[in-house]
Amino acid sequence: MNEAPSTSVTRQLLHTRNVTCTGYLRSDGLFEIEGRLLDTKGRETEMPFATLQAGDALHQMHIVMTVDADLVIQHVEARSEVVPTPYCAQISHAYAALKGLKVGVGFNNQVAERVGGIQGCTHLTGLLGSMATTLIQTTAPVIRERMRLRQAREGGSDKPRHWVIDTCHAYRSDGEVVRMLWPTHYQPKRQDESGQH
Repeated sequence: MNEAPSTSVTRQLLHTRNVTCTGYLRSDGLFEIEGRLLDTKGRETEMPFATLQAGDALHQMHIVMTVDADLVIQHVEARSEVVPTPYCAQISHAYAALKGLKVGVGFNNQVAERVGGIQGCTHLTGLLGSMATTLIQTTAPVIRERMRLRQAREGGSDKPRHWVIDTCHAYRSDGEVVRMLWPTHYQPKRQDESGQH
């Protein structure tokens, strides 16, 4: 028999993390993704270099990533505006090394190779994952429209294999979404014929 949860349990706010990612189309045709991370403490917290009061920021960080229509990073600027040590902001410049990476399959591994561990900041590097998914959501309708216009201009009807195929369960090549949207790239599972005569 299940009992109703106790109504006497209370909660005390200790920490809040807010991540905001915003995508823009620039006038030069490039895309810009702006990521912001804000960690605040819910009560007075003793830190090695300072005592934070309730509502004070522990981390306030900002990354701007400029990307082309092929999803290749053209420029990255990272800023650590509020950090818990005097040394955290020293590594912000390292994120410029992401220039030239393509956002897509394997992106997180490539980011880890360049700015993972002691080569970067845990929080800035983590923010890039949310920015990458924001980039995909930002660019998809614009790139789709550009492809449609190019195909109409060139008179082609063949659609290239969409990059999203096989990146997740919903967009697997043997799934219904691919069958409906990109039927030429649909690959149904083969039936196991080992038991058939």
